[in-house]
Amino acid sequence: MAIYYVSFKLKKDSCVQEFLLAAKALNDEYISKKKGYVSWQQLRDGDTWADMCKFESVKDMEAFLEDAKTPNEVALRFYSFINLSTCKSHKFSIKVTH
Repeated sequence: MAIYYVSFKLKKDSCVQEFLLAAKALNDEYISKKKGYVSWQQLRDGDTWADMCKFESVKDMEAFLEDAKTPNEVALRFYSFINLSTCKSHKFSIKVTH
């Protein structure tokens, strides 16, 4: 398993309701259709937001990230709400211990 985690802040004067709709559309229409997709969660702490996407493998996560370098219209709408200079991303692999 692998997790892609990115935290960010919204641009000033962004409409949170419109942002949430854009985030849901991005997941429903794009991310959830990628190979190995398991789940997506959106988190918030004050003015900091985070998206957490879980994939079946690091290979699936890396393929998603490579594909995401060429954003489609749904992704561009989502990005239009984000202050891109505040983005911090992390890639985690989930190790199972017995």
